[in-house]
Amino acid sequence: MILGSSESEERQRERRFVSAEDVARLAGVSRSAVSRTFTPGASVAPLTRDKVMRAAEHLGYQVNDLARAVLNNHSRLVGIVATNPELGFRAHLAAALAKALIQRGSIPILINTGQTEEELLAAQKTLIGHRAEATIILSGSTPKNFVDLAHRNGQSIVAIGRSEPGADQVRVGNTAAAATAAEMFVRRGHRLLGIAGSHSGTPSITEREAGFVQAGKALGATVVVAKGQNTDYAGGLEAARQLLCNGDRPEAVFCVNDQIAFGLMDFARSELGLSIPNDLAVIGFDDVPEASWLSYRLTTFRQDPVLMARQAVDLIDRRFANPDAAPFTESVVPELVMRLSAT
Repeated sequence: MILGSSESEERQRERRFVSAEDVARLAGVSRSAVSRTFTPGASVAPLTRDKVMRAAEHLGYQVNDLARAVLNNHSRLVGIVATNPELGFRAHLAAALAKALIQRGSIPILINTGQTEEELLAAQKTLIGHRAEATIILSGSTPKNFVDLAHRNGQSIVAIGRSEPGADQVRVGNTAAAATAAEMFVRRGHRLLGIAGSHSGTPSITEREAGFVQAGKALGATVVVAKGQNTDYAGGLEAARQLLCNGDRPEAVFCVNDQIAFGLMDFARSELGLSIPNDLAVIGFDDVPEASWLSYRLTTFRQDPVLMARQAVDLIDRRFANPDAAPFTESVVPELVMRLSAT
């Protein structure tokens, strides 16, 4: 059915949002009085405020934040930029960030992006175009002009789990944790160690891989490196084939995240009939909820997504209060959670 112009216009009127003018008309006040009522700190007579609030509640009125963003050249949007945000620890961190930002009064917007320079720049331009207050980066290697472009537009950048020159950072003790894993294995008598990593090349993964290899060799152990294509369950299966089916089999394996550890453990038990930890000790990283499941009972390093989200939001507030200060840094020390995969 094709609607006539008058009928179509009527439908559009029915679908429109309640406006400040509607509230002013019902309350019998001016449009500016409505604006002042919903502006924190603005002066408005108590009787006028009461009229406006009763009219707004009756109509279901909500402040037009998009319009305010245009007027103020600034919005309450905060971007969360991540590759595969649905996977592993990143999913829990993204969820914690969204909750922390909402509690702050911000509007989180998640951009699922790739890791190429073009994809990351496209995500940034989208956020700047919508006048986002800040961008929180969870993954990918940012282009050199990423931070500069943000600064020139008055937007703060928070990088989580990486060192990003010019950006505020939530740093994770990846290298120290990886060294602790190597020391634990060697202390328990293991001399042939393996590390299950990935070709993702993200800063956090690279730090864990390098930290384990360096510490293992310094302790006199032999370290065999295997990498899956991605830092996920399938990547763990790939790394397991490389480590466990070719030549001397490692006695203990450090996995750069729990998803890889799950794949490696399932392959070791299902395909090779190995017992964990009797035949193969395994340590992961992240402590996602599945790590405590009876099928895995994985010894792993815990990152607290709620703490990291709180630190990231705090960095946004500190940058807002001190726009010209040197980059701020918060640190997270991963805690080793002992379970049965490496006793």
